[in-house]
Amino acid sequence: MMTCAASTVHRLVRHGVAFAALFAAALAAPCALAQQQGAIRATHGAWNIVCDTPAGAQNEQCVLMQNVVAEDREELGLSVIVLKTADGKAEILRVLAPLGVLLPNGLGLNVDGKDIGRAYFVRCFADGCYAEVILEDPLLSTLKAGKNATFIVFQTPEEGIGIPVDLTGFGEGYAALP
Repeated sequence: MMTCAASTVHRLVRHGVAFAALFAAALAAPCALAQQQGAIRATHGAWNIVCDTPAGAQNEQCVLMQNVVAEDREELGLSVIVLKTADGKAEILRVLAPLGVLLPNGLGLNVDGKDIGRAYFVRCFADGCYAEVILEDPLLSTLKAGKNATFIVFQTPEEGIGIPVDLTGFGEGYAALP
């Protein structure tokens, strides 16, 4: 039986997105969905390295990911993913938020109480909406050194909902990501 994370890697590749834009995330709630290929290869603190060989791909592809749920709203979950593009030229931080979030406000990020900024949603599919940023050195260093992150989604312009993400093991997981 496949884990939610492994199922997600395979399911999101089916959206027709090449690995350079591999979507390796899903909400925690739909884990009972499709049983596909893929496996958790390693766990680093709160983070998993999940690998799969998408249809048509030559090589196995891996992501570092964590699925989280808002403490006071079980229906509101995020998948946080770090991946390296197939060409090896960039690392991407991608977050899948559920449908129904307010898109213009984007996705806020705080690390250890410090406002880091916002990422804007780039597209939505049936399983949710994706925000992403290039994982450049300042953000990468902040995530590696941090203890706790909070991703903030908006349901109205005034109502931001913080969803905690444990950064324990992020640095080790990132270093181990093929």
